[in-house]
Amino acid sequence: MKSEHYDTIILGAGGAGLMCAATAGQRGRKVLLVDHADSPGKKILISGGGRCNFTNSKTTHKNYLSKNPHFAKSALARYKPQDFIKLVDRYNINWHEKTLGQLFCDVSAKQIVSMLLDECEKGKVDLKLNKEIKSVSHADEIFTVETNSGTYQAKSLVIATGGPSIPKMGATGFAYDLARQFKMKVVEPKPALVPFTLGKDEALFTELSGIATDIIAKCGKTQFQEASLFTYKGLSGPAILQISSYWKHGEAVSINFMPEQKPGWLIDFKEARPNINFETAISQQLPDRLAEVLCKKLPVQSNKDLGDCKNAQLTQSEQMLANWQFNPNGTEGFAKAEVTIGGISTDELSSKTMESKKVKGLYAIGEAVDVTGWLGGYNFQWAWASAVVAGEVV
Repeated sequence: MKSEHYDTIILGAGGAGLMCAATAGQRGRKVLLVDHADSPGKKILISGGGRCNFTNSKTTHKNYLSKNPHFAKSALARYKPQDFIKLVDRYNINWHEKTLGQLFCDVSAKQIVSMLLDECEKGKVDLKLNKEIKSVSHADEIFTVETNSGTYQAKSLVIATGGPSIPKMGATGFAYDLARQFKMKVVEPKPALVPFTLGKDEALFTELSGIATDIIAKCGKTQFQEASLFTYKGLSGPAILQISSYWKHGEAVSINFMPEQKPGWLIDFKEARPNINFETAISQQLPDRLAEVLCKKLPVQSNKDLGDCKNAQLTQSEQMLANWQFNPNGTEGFAKAEVTIGGISTDELSSKTMESKKVKGLYAIGEAVDVTGWLGGYNFQWAWASAVVAGEVV
């Protein structure tokens, strides 16, 4: 079978692949963008509840986890959230800031995919879908990609196939297999931004499925204040997803159920309303069912009037509510993880171009790389930034 020749081949038509292809194509490069899926940008379409949290206006390299916490600095400095916002504005896509710098489309994530496809069209990118990759090889400075329906060659190859999170979307560990083929180190991939599961000892809390409340979740020295959600398996919600990226198996997660209260608040409450019972006092700060469950484990009888409670017991209850220890027995895994921690080691790549230090012409971008953002648009910003710096040189 005769090979088709390109300047660059990009594997993976997700956010990073589309952005890289558009950038390279508009430089006049002959680009092939290839994916095994039947449509591009699938993760974009489901993100942000279908409205795509396409960036975060507060992005810095400090919002990312990596074995090398400085690696993301260069790309993020060269392609900023404001640059992507300008692109979105150019396409007259209306957007809004939801909270904490998180930017969403007003209408639909489909607008972002359509915009990226239009950008690829401007660059005359050749997009081929439903292509199963049979093999990738490299000889005489040429990469050869053999698929189920054609063979393609190019001087540069970009790995943009993401990580294994959300396998039902077609996600796999293909990027890591390919990296290892080219003798590149891979940091062990783990699920990130993922709900926790709780064991039988915490069964009391699984009865609260569907209840949400604002908390501070803490693991080690890291903490996040956002909403939490009890599920029939354990704990979820933004604060929990955030802290999950920092959690290691066997560690406890500390939750402050009263993030807005200062020490001594229960004693102040007692002085102001001594005839109110303890559980009622707690339920004025938390959802009723949650208050009921927590009170069962506090050192004060639920139906006891605050005026009859000892200050020492109230202080102890405050401290427990501000530092409640959960011991997750695991997470819901890659099936429910929004992203992957780990991936192709940053030691193997140039932070300025994303090119392999070992194999000339080989690049890796986006989630395939060991750079993982917080919840809230940071991972898309890394996808755009890493894609653009690679697209400018491939």
